[in-house]
Amino acid sequence: MEQPVTAGRATRSSGAEPEALEALVGTSLTARVTLDERGLLTGWNEGAERLLGYTAEQLTGRPAADLLAEPIPVRGGLPTLAGLPRWNGDVALRHRDGRTLTVGILAHHRPPGADGPAWLVLSALTGRQPPTGLDESLVSWSFAQSPCCAQAIYDTRLRLRRANADMERATALTEEEMRGLRVSEIVDDDAGRRAELGMAHVLRTGEPQYEEPYLRAPGESHEHAWSIFLSALRDHEGTIRGVCLSAHDMTEQFWARKRLQLIAEASRHIGSTLDVTRTAQELTDVTVPVLADFAGVDLLAALDDAPEPPARPVPADGPLLLRRAALRSVTPGAPESVVAAGAVDAYPPGSLPFESLRTGRPALQEVTDPAFTAWLARDPARAARVRAFGIHSVMAVPLAARGTTLGVAFFARHRTQDPFRHDDLVLAGELVARAAVSIDNARRYTRERATAVTLQRSLLPRRLPRQAAVEVASRYLPAGGHAGVGGDWFDVIPLSGARVALVVGDVVGHGLVASATMGRLRTAVRTLADIDLPCDELLTHLDDLVARLNTEEDSDTERRTRGSTRGSAATAAGTGIAETAGTGSAETARTGSAETAGTGSAGSAETAGDLGATCLYAVYDPVTRRCCFAGAGHPLPAVVSPEGTVDFVGLPTSPPLGVGGLPYEATEVVVPEGSLLALYTNGLIETPNRDLDTGVDRLREALTRPAASLDALCDTVLADLLPPRPADDVALLIARTRALDERQVATWSVPSDPSAVAQTRKDVVAQLERWGLSDTVFVTELVVSELVTNAIRHAQPPVQLRLIHDSTLICEVSDGGSTAPHLRRARTYDEGGRGLLLVAQLTERWGTRQSGTGKTIWAEQDLSPA
Repeated sequence: MEQPVTAGRATRSSGAEPEALEALVGTSLTARVTLDERGLLTGWNEGAERLLGYTAEQLTGRPAADLLAEPIPVRGGLPTLAGLPRWNGDVALRHRDGRTLTVGILAHHRPPGADGPAWLVLSALTGRQPPTGLDESLVSWSFAQSPCCAQAIYDTRLRLRRANADMERATALTEEEMRGLRVSEIVDDDAGRRAELGMAHVLRTGEPQYEEPYLRAPGESHEHAWSIFLSALRDHEGTIRGVCLSAHDMTEQFWARKRLQLIAEASRHIGSTLDVTRTAQELTDVTVPVLADFAGVDLLAALDDAPEPPARPVPADGPLLLRRAALRSVTPGAPESVVAAGAVDAYPPGSLPFESLRTGRPALQEVTDPAFTAWLARDPARAARVRAFGIHSVMAVPLAARGTTLGVAFFARHRTQDPFRHDDLVLAGELVARAAVSIDNARRYTRERATAVTLQRSLLPRRLPRQAAVEVASRYLPAGGHAGVGGDWFDVIPLSGARVALVVGDVVGHGLVASATMGRLRTAVRTLADIDLPCDELLTHLDDLVARLNTEEDSDTERRTRGSTRGSAATAAGTGIAETAGTGSAETARTGSAETAGTGSAGSAETAGDLGATCLYAVYDPVTRRCCFAGAGHPLPAVVSPEGTVDFVGLPTSPPLGVGGLPYEATEVVVPEGSLLALYTNGLIETPNRDLDTGVDRLREALTRPAASLDALCDTVLADLLPPRPADDVALLIARTRALDERQVATWSVPSDPSAVAQTRKDVVAQLERWGLSDTVFVTELVVSELVTNAIRHAQPPVQLRLIHDSTLICEVSDGGSTAPHLRRARTYDEGGRGLLLVAQLTERWGTRQSGTGKTIWAEQDLSPA
């Protein structure tokens, strides 16, 4: 008779001794025979002897086929033994006494190389099984005591007939108390009604139903995830006699999936920008309410002004200062937070954030923990919030990336009844680690961007110089996206003869390299403009400079990469700008600028071989009201007439700077007084969501709008054409032209005779008296005498003198020679050589410029009161 086994708590298998196991199962209750690959008997146990009457000594080594009374019946033919993983069926065997026994056997074919015989043949001995009545009892007990799921059986009227112990525990009712009730009557909620509808569907169709609700059962203290199966119970004829409900508690698997989903969602949403505060907020948005009821991200206050985090982020004996970067709560407005966003709070030693950062490990506490209670005892305000909102469990996770400590993330639960567990702490650590890398990236980007912006703004003109030719307003906007600061620049350069140069340029690429290159080019333009080069010649010299810079950088790159990447990197660096420029210059036939060069600044040009730039240089003369334009792959300038008509000056097609091979040409137009000149970079008219033609049309429309001032017009243009965060840098320069009246300019042709100098002086003195500039007579008379005398003696005719009176007094002497004068120090007994030195000492500035017919020497006096 079978012996009962005392019930006990389920444990892991401890690997009981083989002898004890053999005694428990009773090996003689099964006939066990082993065979080798040739079908010879290698093993014969006591059960086999009882079945056929042979002893092991009589059969070991004999063919197993000798025991067959009849051939083995196999449907479809007998496959080879080597291909059988297992075989079972009825076999007729010959007993030792001659009888034929038909027994059911199960044969296992062991894989080659396994320990032991090739075949194991088994057969249960008949007549030695427990009584049949025990089977029914085992079935009943297994249903009632099943430890893996809650089960209940309902009849065709959906009334409960049986329920096991887990179902009783889940519903907090006994089987007797539930018998005869419907599901919706036992569980009065939506889950019960849905289950009843599913059971009705099973009775009607016989199809099983499945559902995964997440709810709190009446007998449970917190919510569980359930996997519910509804299946039909059929009799031997197949008629449905009832419905079985099986509910498996899948809470652990449910939360495992939720954690994986949360990690995947965090990967998609955290770090979408390079903004520290936005990234911190993304962390709190992801974790509330899925993981916590409240989340806050606090960064070290020491990061506010320091370029790098402190070596010891946690003071040994003082409070820890943290700035609240982001917070999120299931309660609108996050009233449970003691610290507002952007505020700094001090955390003393022993507090959860302090200790978490000190140890560098995540920490989990409940409000009943002594350490947490001690912290609240020293912080009445925080203790009051904890009591008011019922906060019962908290976590703190350090924010650290690349060995750098940035701050701490804090999580709390008050609406969720379950406290944080170790799995929650591990999940929070994973999420915070991902966010920390993104926050560190954002912090580094912000620091480098601030450096680049500072560099670029220091290279741009802080205030536009005083000059009489134009009234000027300007705007510069750095890129607002991931591209970083670029190399856009503008400049206003006073020139001789009351003229002014207007410059706008755009260096390809972004970052410190583009900003530094912009500074070099701006300096070069001012130097070339100072020697009064014509527009086209200035761009030619600038193009040579960029080409030389490219050559120098290419040589450095080749030296750095020689050996490991010989040839490939140098080729890419050397050809990158040429290919870009070649594409852009072909498009300028339509737009007047190299499209590729114009859009190139949206990309990255941190590599040396990609150095290139576009530039537009214009010189306006208020005396003649003529403006000379020359462009190098740059967007066309706009001229707005006093009547409000907008025209874009058609410039010859030209490549960007640094390409070389094609000459630059200048275009000169007459500009009426009061006209507007608009110079800009491609970031103003071209965006990722707008083509070039649309941008030009919108700029045309914006320039015609009335504005109270040029500054207001600049703001209008930027507001109409740019998104809130432009993807590329934008430089805009708008100038309103002025014109000098004829009465402000006096011109004389001077004969090539030294005696004409005296008459010229008299004419100049008379003109100064008419202008009311008697105080300047002495200096002006000396300057005119020196410059005219030098022109007559050392140059070629024709000689011309011009005085220009505006905010300054300009004296210009032009001649047909090309030799420029230069200062020299006269020796003691020299009779000459001191005149030009005196001119330089007595005037504000002086210089010389070349023209197509000769040169002009000029000197300028300041007329402002001392």
